[in-house]
Amino acid sequence: MTIIEVRPSAVVGKVRAPPSKSYTHRALIAGHLAGRRYRVVHPLAADDTRATRRGLAALGTTFTATADAWSMRPSRARPGPGALARIHCGESGTTLRFLVALAAGQPRPARFDGRPQLARRPIEGLLRPLRAAGASTTLPKRGSLPLRLEGPIRPGRFVVDGSVSSQYISGLLFVLPTLPSASTLRVTGEAVSAPYIRATESVLRAHGIRFARQGARWRIAGGQRYRGDRFDVPGDASSAAYLWVAAALSGGSVEVSGVPQEWPQADRAILPILRAAGASVWERGDSVRVVGPATEGFDVDLTGSPDLYPLVGVLASGIPASSRLRGAPHLVFKESDRKLATLRLARAMGAAVTASRGALRIRGARTVRSLRLRDLDDHRVVMSAAVAGLVGAGPTTLGDARAVAKSFPSFWRVLAKLGGEVRAVR
Repeated sequence: MTIIEVRPSAVVGKVRAPPSKSYTHRALIAGHLAGRRYRVVHPLAADDTRATRRGLAALGTTFTATADAWSMRPSRARPGPGALARIHCGESGTTLRFLVALAAGQPRPARFDGRPQLARRPIEGLLRPLRAAGASTTLPKRGSLPLRLEGPIRPGRFVVDGSVSSQYISGLLFVLPTLPSASTLRVTGEAVSAPYIRATESVLRAHGIRFARQGARWRIAGGQRYRGDRFDVPGDASSAAYLWVAAALSGGSVEVSGVPQEWPQADRAILPILRAAGASVWERGDSVRVVGPATEGFDVDLTGSPDLYPLVGVLASGIPASSRLRGAPHLVFKESDRKLATLRLARAMGAAVTASRGALRIRGARTVRSLRLRDLDDHRVVMSAAVAGLVGAGPTTLGDARAVAKSFPSFWRVLAKLGGEVRAVR
């Protein structure tokens, strides 16, 4: 484990956003389904996206990586009848759920495995409609992995509970157009992380896929082909959010470019939150500049942007005012229980926190304490804690520093480039 030390410091400067993890995953799925030579330009090379790339290779796509692109083409080798595709998803829930849906659309059996944290994340809400459509599945008595699945599924009516993960919906939206005839998809319950579904729809449209949506119901024509031979991955609002909040809390000024507004991204929701908190926010083209300090309490529902929860908790804890974080009940199904992790971060910073089933009420500290949290391993909690360290009363020490490789591998380098005082201490 690598331990990182963060000292109080203001961040100032301009950087380009790293590529989007969400769109890299989606581009890889579209490229695989295109079934011809295809390029993902400016992909995010991170643990999760590499897991998706490995999984697609197991399903028959060959990859060649260059400095700025991943080139894809169907493999010339044809597996024998009944040959098992073995897919290790690492810790990536997106990889597991997207590729389970993808594998269900083909006759070749597949076996899915992953790290222990991933085995604790739910998958039954996706398997249920796949089994109803003809897929067979074998699961262990406890947990979701290893999973053995065999298709193909039949076109028809699909019903999925949207209250646990939007990835169930996105996975089905990718595969249903490739089935022989039309299908319908209906979502029950409150669909969480809705902006991620809009991102999937945007990628489908970019590849010529036709569908009609009315509220929580989609009608999707069958027998469609994914068009196009490349996708340029936009910059990542999720990664940029840590830098914008760092500027707001530390009284600095950070401009992040390369985050175009035309591609839906859930974590752009941080910008109205920062405005409500009293920071100055300027948007121009694909660039956003945030200037601190943030001084006002705020009230926000994060059901659509659950990945922001620990970061917004840190923001609230660094402002000596009262804030409320609502929604996002599916936080407990992430890499860790992020509501509990946010509560821990806030109290470690010296904030007064009241937890209820539906919300956290946080009164931020006038003097933020430095943190000693060497047992952290959730990438979004580690990065949020690092932002807290910029405004602590003294040096903050955090682990595991390598956790950021899951989504923002260059995080420590970028934070240091902007003036954050960070160094590895072990």
